[in-house]
Amino acid sequence: MRKIEHIGIAVKDLEVSNLIFEKLFGAPAYKFEDVETEGVTTSFFMNGPNKIELLAATNPESPIAKFIEKKGEGIHHIAFDVEDIVSEIARLKNEGFVVLNEIPKKGADNKLVAFLHPKSTNGVLIELCQEIK
Repeated sequence: MRKIEHIGIAVKDLEVSNLIFEKLFGAPAYKFEDVETEGVTTSFFMNGPNKIELLAATNPESPIAKFIEKKGEGIHHIAFDVEDIVSEIARLKNEGFVVLNEIPKKGADNKLVAFLHPKSTNGVLIELCQEIK
């Protein structure tokens, strides 16, 4: 893992949250994207070298909708940039982490992604991200 790629925040209303974070950072979101496979709409903000992803559910069965129902709005995951996601998945699985998807899938912001179950990472959902070239 090379660096924190972004912090994902689950929100109920993307429009309202975008206004809040625009005021917070003094700049608008630089990107909006629907990720149909995850049932979310996302927006991305930059703050210096740091990236924040806001995620709003597009259907009541999506993981984000279920997260908000159970825990409310807030930090959903921390994503880490990796050079080789397939090797990193194998390494982490070998170390005993519970991998939620052993085959990387296309995520937002031109990334291949995979997730580690929070029960194996002290309650934090970890996302691995590799830039699609």
